[in-house]
Amino acid sequence: MSGKYKIRDQSRLYFVTFAVIEWIDVFTRQEYRDLLLDSLRYCQKEKGLEIYAWCIMSNHIHLIVGKEKEAKIEEIVRDFKKFTSVKICRAI
Repeated sequence: MSGKYKIRDQSRLYFVTFAVIEWIDVFTRQEYRDLLLDSLRYCQKEKGLEIYAWCIMSNHIHLIVGKEKEAKIEEIVRDFKKFTSVKICRAI
């Protein structure tokens, strides 16, 4: 599977899923879920991410997203994943 999202129409909504490496149950701890949610809120406020639905599981997350600003969805997702992974690794 490709590591890049293929967003063909920036005006549509997309279902995206991110999994923790080796499916480790990271999000069983409230501290790590909070870091994830803080990152999502930041992307909403600063990057124009629109979140229509979300579900945090113990080792992955599901989102239905769109965007409101000029940034591309795949760029927002890339930045979200990078920032969040660094924050969680530091917290661990």
